[in-house]
Amino acid sequence: MINPSAKKFNSIPLSILDLALINEGSTVGQSFKNSVDLAQHAEKWGYNRFWLAEHHNMPGVASSATSVIIGHVAGATETIRVGSGGVMLPNHAPLVIAEQFGTLEAMYPNRIDLGLGRAPGSDQATAYALRRTLNSSGNEFPQQLAELRQFFEYDPSARVRAIPGEGQDIPIWLLGSSDFSARLAADLGLPFSFASHFAPQYLMHALQLYHQLFRPSKALQEPYVMLGVNIIAAETDDEAQHLATSYQQQFLNIRKGVSSKLMPPVDDIDTFFSDVERAAIGELLEWPSTIVGSPETVKRKLAAFIEATKANELIISSGIYNHEKRLRSYELVADMMG
Repeated sequence: MINPSAKKFNSIPLSILDLALINEGSTVGQSFKNSVDLAQHAEKWGYNRFWLAEHHNMPGVASSATSVIIGHVAGATETIRVGSGGVMLPNHAPLVIAEQFGTLEAMYPNRIDLGLGRAPGSDQATAYALRRTLNSSGNEFPQQLAELRQFFEYDPSARVRAIPGEGQDIPIWLLGSSDFSARLAADLGLPFSFASHFAPQYLMHALQLYHQLFRPSKALQEPYVMLGVNIIAAETDDEAQHLATSYQQQFLNIRKGVSSKLMPPVDDIDTFFSDVERAAIGELLEWPSTIVGSPETVKRKLAAFIEATKANELIISSGIYNHEKRLRSYELVADMMG
């Protein structure tokens, strides 16, 4: 059961969204070591959750086998909640997800979250390779979700049972970047996590719908929203802006359709952008989706974000190339919110 009480700025729960990013010049194995190290530090710093996101066919992202990495991280930590941000349900048979997360919950009781999305997390060719058919799509997501939730119910008379899975109270979250999942989460009385870190233009509309349409349920009595935000914090504004150039290069490559690992920061990012590209991705690299700066700058902009959205929780992504600098960014945010 999630506590839906409102939070003040200095006590709002903080969580982490990790993609097990693969740095240029590094390896998948090292990215997993970095994820575990980050989760262990985050646990000490008081972060609430550590979520991993399902993506496929991306040379810079190693979190494709999401449930496997969740188990790896949960086994290396003690108290932090670990989950999916999210599992892309159309890619999977609901029974398989029920069994996987039922297994995780049995191994790590009361620490597993199941965040669900309806996007493929990949291109169409990869989606076909995952599903062997494109008949399963985001349009069937409500039906797939209902089937998945049924597998978690204890019914010894059912012809097909999820074992492990049945009878387990695993928190289910709906993830979204538009109003579809906002409406569905409200109708089902489920917690909602909005991808404001890459879809800021739909944020306020989705939040309004979720709060207006929310119906209390056994899982949740009041609306509960966790919002994604990119934060790159450093000792000074200049250092943070320099670190952020890795993230900017990543977004530029995605827009160009170029597959790449996470690149090192550069001294003059303007040489990488045309005027059209700078305008096209500008809003994704600025407040409210992205906050870059010193602790003072980040705290001021984060306070404005929380005030504008009335978020119950924040889930932070930090695309920083240097692992120690990435750790420091999360530590600075935890310190300012503590």
